[in-house]
Amino acid sequence: MSNSVTIKVPSRLHLGFLDPNGVSGRRFGSLGLPLSEPETTVRLSRCQETVIEGPESERAAAHLANLCRHLGIRSHHRLVIEEAIPRHAGLGSGTQIALAVAAALRTLHQLPLDTSGDATMLARGNRSGIGIASFDKGGVILDAGKDDSGRPPPVIARFPFPEAWRVLLILDHDLDGLHGEDEVAAFRDLPTFPESGVGEICRHVLMGAMPALVERDLAAFGAAISAIQHLVGSYFAPAQGGLFTSRRVERLAKRLAEAGATGIGQSSWGPTGFGFAPSEEAAREMVAAAQQAAGPGTEIRIVRGRNAGAEISATGLGLVGS
Repeated sequence: MSNSVTIKVPSRLHLGFLDPNGVSGRRFGSLGLPLSEPETTVRLSRCQETVIEGPESERAAAHLANLCRHLGIRSHHRLVIEEAIPRHAGLGSGTQIALAVAAALRTLHQLPLDTSGDATMLARGNRSGIGIASFDKGGVILDAGKDDSGRPPPVIARFPFPEAWRVLLILDHDLDGLHGEDEVAAFRDLPTFPESGVGEICRHVLMGAMPALVERDLAAFGAAISAIQHLVGSYFAPAQGGLFTSRRVERLAKRLAEAGATGIGQSSWGPTGFGFAPSEEAAREMVAAAQQAAGPGTEIRIVRGRNAGAEISATGLGLVGS
């Protein structure tokens, strides 16, 4: 019997929807990338009474209670959230905390993992399958969107993110992206995304971003991502006040682009923005050039794309892996 289980799960960039309204027959469809950081890390052990500690405790407690009922587990636990992906930042925090708790509980009680099933039960993956797929494996992920089955969107393509490339995360710690009822209202009130736009995005994904990853052509990859971001951002602009939710992130994004960054955009509803650099050295030079525009509450962070899924380790089982 395991004494303790630790799960580390990655944040993710949402690089854009393929079809926000489903004019093609499947709704949403997403392109995304898990990141080396920030991460959510949870540690679960048996306890005489249930204790939840750390950031996102309320969310985690609800997930743990729902999962215990679902799996018929009656024992008590100590759940410690050691670190958490920032909430409402466009980095997939909600899905990752849910899947981390689910994996920890199943591993602790020696039950098989069921990422897709647990995501459905915990009401995750309602629009994008990138977060669920990021838990299982890394790489640049393409999901096909939702049909009427209620299942999470299926992954239809996955490509390794080049190890040398870097992601420039632009963070605004003082602002939240749209979420909850505001997000639901935005999807309800926005007009139908044009079918021509769906075709254009799909062309940029299939004939731009994907071949560029295979050929490790950052310029072509960045051009495709920028084009997708402009199409999607223009559509969502009335709900979020422009192409970016945060004017401060937008200003830093422009500075990074002037310094040579490519593939500039915003992850999900933001406020987190991003760009790409060909190497660690180039990324550092770009950040140095843009840093003077960073004010209080903003940050540019250099991170890697992640080509692996969640890390699971347990004491008492001899289990160490991902």
